[in-house]
Amino acid sequence: MDLSYIINELGEDREMYFNAVAPPIVQSSNFAFKTVEEMRQLMLDEYSGFLYSRGMNPTLEILRKKLAALDGAEDALVFSSGAGAIFAAILSQVKHGDHIVSVRDPYSWAKHMFEIILPRFGVQTTFIDGTDIENFERARQSNTTLVYLETPNSFTYELQDLTAVANWAKEHHIVSIVDNSHCSPLFQSPVSMGIDLALQSATKYIGGHSDVVAGVLTGSKQKMEKIFKSEYLNVGSAIAPMNAWLLIRGLRTLELRLKKCDTSAQLIFPRLKEHAAIERIYFPFDPDFPQYDLAKKQMKGAGGLVTIQLKTRDLAKIELFCNSLKHFLMAVSWGGHESLVFPSCANVLPSEFDGENPKHRMVRIYFGLEDTEYLWDDLKQALDKLLTRE
Repeated sequence: MDLSYIINELGEDREMYFNAVAPPIVQSSNFAFKTVEEMRQLMLDEYSGFLYSRGMNPTLEILRKKLAALDGAEDALVFSSGAGAIFAAILSQVKHGDHIVSVRDPYSWAKHMFEIILPRFGVQTTFIDGTDIENFERARQSNTTLVYLETPNSFTYELQDLTAVANWAKEHHIVSIVDNSHCSPLFQSPVSMGIDLALQSATKYIGGHSDVVAGVLTGSKQKMEKIFKSEYLNVGSAIAPMNAWLLIRGLRTLELRLKKCDTSAQLIFPRLKEHAAIERIYFPFDPDFPQYDLAKKQMKGAGGLVTIQLKTRDLAKIELFCNSLKHFLMAVSWGGHESLVFPSCANVLPSEFDGENPKHRMVRIYFGLEDTEYLWDDLKQALDKLLTRE
């Protein structure tokens, strides 16, 4: 299906809403019926129509069609956050006594679920280095029902071979889930590689304007319907119609924004790599990246994320670099129009900072939509201060 058609036309029956170019926000919690039988049918199968906006909504319906098509999936569910999508996806696939294999250091709320919530209900998780396909088999147990992936991860960008893991999972009747937030459906297509469930934080590239929080889960219609009728409705994960509309708006420029972010990252990372204040750079499309060949094989682009590891062991200098930036905002997340930095030292108290720990010296950079040279000049002036300050 053509990308332009998906973004601009799919699901948009404009004759149904006065030929308006922009779809309406159907800001209704409730939907009425002409007959008892009509109402009865929707009460029996809320997945098939509009009963109550806790479940389905006309504005959301347009968005669901587009997001499913972008992923090459049969259907999609949209949640009020990426964490909500993670929670429902995982919970829907496990029961008491099951075992999960997960990549190490997944997104914090996925890790919290594996380590804190699920053990209370008799579900255990083994964390592995997902860069080696053999580690999945080593971790597999007779009761393993789920494998959880995140590729690339969101700081040092380790990858998993999606096709290889999907084939291994299917061989052992294990459900596979991947967090595809880093790439979005435009730069990586997990479903086409055999992954059962693909999720992403729509807060990031899909929204694109840092004004909406949402999550997306895609997969087969059978799996989506099962999740909808249980975890989705029961937890109350639905997204508001206004937020669904904002995501539709974000999709209009998704391709353009991703290309701009990716181009800036591709142009600036070699300069960062050569700067004397930087010890190491993490970027999947760097030829020196350990999994460069796999990145080229399964990713169409790397988006706007690059992580630098500063040479200094001094917390004050790391903070000096971040505080000296004039045009990068300091914030979590990524995918909006604005450029950001996220220093990993913000995760630790000054008393806990360890200058010999490479992770404590990392700063994640997100390149937004500003001019590339404008961003480089800002980074360079802040980095140069690390070389001249006593």
